[in-house]
Amino acid sequence: MSTILSITDLRKSYAGGFEALKGVSLDIEEGEILALLGPNGAGKTTLISTVCGITTATSGSVKVAGHCIQQEFRAAREMIGLVPQEINLEPFETVWNTVRFSRGLFGKPRNDALLQDILTKLSLWDKRNSQVKELSGGMKRRVLIAKALSHEPRVLFLDEPSAGVDVELRKDMWDVVRELRQSGVTIILTTHYIEEAEAMADRVGVIAKGEILLVEEKSDLMARMGKKELEVMLTEPISDVPASLAAHGLRIGPQGRSLIYTYDVKAERTGITTLLNDVAAAGLVLSDVSTRQSSLEDIFVDLVKGEPS
Repeated sequence: MSTILSITDLRKSYAGGFEALKGVSLDIEEGEILALLGPNGAGKTTLISTVCGITTATSGSVKVAGHCIQQEFRAAREMIGLVPQEINLEPFETVWNTVRFSRGLFGKPRNDALLQDILTKLSLWDKRNSQVKELSGGMKRRVLIAKALSHEPRVLFLDEPSAGVDVELRKDMWDVVRELRQSGVTIILTTHYIEEAEAMADRVGVIAKGEILLVEEKSDLMARMGKKELEVMLTEPISDVPASLAAHGLRIGPQGRSLIYTYDVKAERTGITTLLNDVAAAGLVLSDVSTRQSSLEDIFVDLVKGEPS
């Protein structure tokens, strides 16, 4: 795949010296889904706003399909679709006119067949003559996506796309995003829903305090940093870890009815056999054993805290 969006040493400072972006560099491949994770105030929306030309960078460069966002603004911006976090639509306008007007803003010729296809894929075709104020929150968010796609962008930014959307609509939106990727659209989404990134992203980027902490293939990230937990269920609850088991670094589970052991699946020896023998030698009786893989959320929390995983 070729790079469609190249961000190099991007910085954004405000009066008073606050640095919202601190030298962000990021290359995004054509046709991928990149999930950008970060806590509130991390710089996610500032980064998107700067790439889209809404905010002016203090320094650094952004190129979209080879077009510089500063020197070739129109050509670069035409490549980008933006779905903002806040719903800001004309309430008394119809869905059809809202989307058609957005296409016209980019100087694109009329193409009703394309707009019909977009609205159909977003389950909005039967709402095309409805006023925006008549729609639910989830439907309004779909209208935002339709607006962003109306001028046929090659890169689509989704800033918290499922905020305020119920679980069913959220899953529908995930399906829409996957279909867009299959059609060749490159997608960058910011999200507070870790499961959203885990379900959809090809790569995951983590940003905190205006800096990119990492960008990595989701599967590689979880394989490299993910850990597994072995939970040993006990027939009788305990209040303390027996001294003979201290070397294993165990935690006591809920109500004292289990012992939890964390291990590295890539290690030559996991220590599980020794642990189970030592548990039996300590006089503890097992009732069950289960394992759990670290989730992307666990990894994200550790990264943002600056703790090793």
